[in-house]
Amino acid sequence: MPASSATGAPSTLFAMTSIRPYSIQIDDDALADLAQRLANTRFPEAEPVDDWSQGIPLAEVQKLAEYWRDKYDWRARESGINKIPGFVTEIDGLDIHFLHARSSNPDALPIVMTHGWPGSVLEFRKIMPLLTEPQEHGGEAADAFHVICPAMPGYGFSDKPAETGWTVQRIGAAWAELMGRLGYDRYVAQGGDWGSAVTAALGALAPDGLIAVHSNMPIAPPTEESMADLTPAEMAALEAFGYYDEHDSGYSKQQSTRPQTLGYALADSPVGQMAWIVEKISQWTDKTRPVTDFFSYDEILDNVMFYWFTNAGTSSGRLYAESFGNFAEDPVQVPAGVSAFPNEILKTSKRWCEAGNYPNIVFWSDHERGGHFPAWEVPELLAADLRAMFRTYR
Repeated sequence: MPASSATGAPSTLFAMTSIRPYSIQIDDDALADLAQRLANTRFPEAEPVDDWSQGIPLAEVQKLAEYWRDKYDWRARESGINKIPGFVTEIDGLDIHFLHARSSNPDALPIVMTHGWPGSVLEFRKIMPLLTEPQEHGGEAADAFHVICPAMPGYGFSDKPAETGWTVQRIGAAWAELMGRLGYDRYVAQGGDWGSAVTAALGALAPDGLIAVHSNMPIAPPTEESMADLTPAEMAALEAFGYYDEHDSGYSKQQSTRPQTLGYALADSPVGQMAWIVEKISQWTDKTRPVTDFFSYDEILDNVMFYWFTNAGTSSGRLYAESFGNFAEDPVQVPAGVSAFPNEILKTSKRWCEAGNYPNIVFWSDHERGGHFPAWEVPELLAADLRAMFRTYR
């Protein structure tokens, strides 16, 4: 794998260190401990409502926990995940884990893709082959990408910060160092959720080599002027935010104020950690259909495992405490594109973005299906957008 021998010039911010191959290998003792905890789970009583209004229903949790306990095969899943080349490199004092899927096209455009919460680098498994080898998936070889997916500090198999200060701006700077270290002198960036904030921060930093960015969840509030003549889509966006703020944002308030307190429960109970994650995965996809129409139990549990085995319930939540009030508000200095999906939790409009921190939008795509995890839920749609947007930047 050429990434392990990349020789990008070190920046003045970070010391140059090696890039080391990394395979995930969970100890048998950790698997045995998980099995025992699953067997000894104490469940609460069932919810007194017949919907999800009080949280993920007991029957849903028990069904998934039973599958996890009796049918899920981590060793098989681990082997499959390790087929995607993985690496670690120390940046700004932390080991950063990243997946690096290179195209067979040597002229492919490098793209750094950043996940969010409650996701992980595994969000991008389905879209990777569509980007690295588009000619095998209805596209053209000339639109190929080399795909780099780093795990944010405190997530997955990246190190956990032991001090405050790891904001989205600092993560964006780390990604710039990573891309230079890999030897990529021209690249683009993409992200949703916290990945959108990191990508926007990277675009605001505008390091040498970054030529354009794309987001599937840009954050841009309405302008005072627009409130006088809201479009139907903008009115729907405001209604969606109202619902989110009143009914769906409790997790963010807890994680932005008391992530440590929450972390004790998430660190001790695998079913608790699973329920905390799966409620959001289920509610932030197409709610007209069961979540298993989009993600298998194995896929869902793979993502949960990246939190459980690394004990990342607390450390992932700390990003909210670090950056919730500073969601990459500086203007993006490079051309930007947006893919808007109807089941996204926070919606916006092009004019709100252009009046906010996306002054140079060169691509906008509205979709009729898809939600918060498009690289996972509707990878073919997002892949087509990325090919179309970045075609002029090759």
